[in-house]
Amino acid sequence: MYTKTKDGLNIYYEVKGNQQSRDTIILLNGLSQSTVSWYFMLPCFEEKYRIILMDFIFQGQSDKDGEWRDFDQHAEDVVQVLNATSTEKAIVIGISYGSLVAQHLALNYPERVSKLVLLSTFAHKTPYFELIEQAWWRALELGGYSLMFDIMLPNVLSEQYFKNPLIPVETLRQIRQESNQSAEALFKLMTATKNRGDFRSRLKEIKVPTLVIHGEKDTLITLSMGIEVANHIPNAKLKIIEDAGHTLNLEKVKEVCIEILKFLGE
Repeated sequence: MYTKTKDGLNIYYEVKGNQQSRDTIILLNGLSQSTVSWYFMLPCFEEKYRIILMDFIFQGQSDKDGEWRDFDQHAEDVVQVLNATSTEKAIVIGISYGSLVAQHLALNYPERVSKLVLLSTFAHKTPYFELIEQAWWRALELGGYSLMFDIMLPNVLSEQYFKNPLIPVETLRQIRQESNQSAEALFKLMTATKNRGDFRSRLKEIKVPTLVIHGEKDTLITLSMGIEVANHIPNAKLKIIEDAGHTLNLEKVKEVCIEILKFLGE
């Protein structure tokens, strides 16, 4: 299904799970992910919760037109999807890029967020992260998403994943390439991260109950970066997933689901 953003673009969303539930979860994608990226986690929630999946503008089946959007604009787009689905308030779960949108959503529209779950999240950049960011940017310039995928893969999945992959690498490559055919769209998404400054001081304004989940062996957004987020959000809880890398909605589905369900039940 589609709804319109305030500037007239088409944003894609799906509604799944228990349609009679009073509690709605909205799932926010990582940079090069799409709604498909959450399908392994849906069985954890679909019996008890109504679930909204969405592609940000420049992602998946949403429009790729227009200028780049900052995270405040992305958060405004999430509100448009909540309005289109008659969702007054939602449990917001975001991973990586989507977790940044979730941070801005909780700050700008706290009345629309009941609980906040931030996976593989960060609020500031380190010199190490900026080098990886630059390498991805250059790979996208020189070889499109195909080269970028090869460069980013060791950063977004841990060594442990490749010993017994949930999705074989070649299948994952094909799925991701089908969703990321436009290098221009990816550049627009990456510009938002590139231009985002240190956000740690703003996190203290988040008042909704928050859970931060981070992979112990995340080499893209290091554990210390996730801990910084948890330390700056009042009363936030932190859960570290052992032997896990960055892409938690693919790599450690069961463990992540257990922690989220525990948090939602509190």
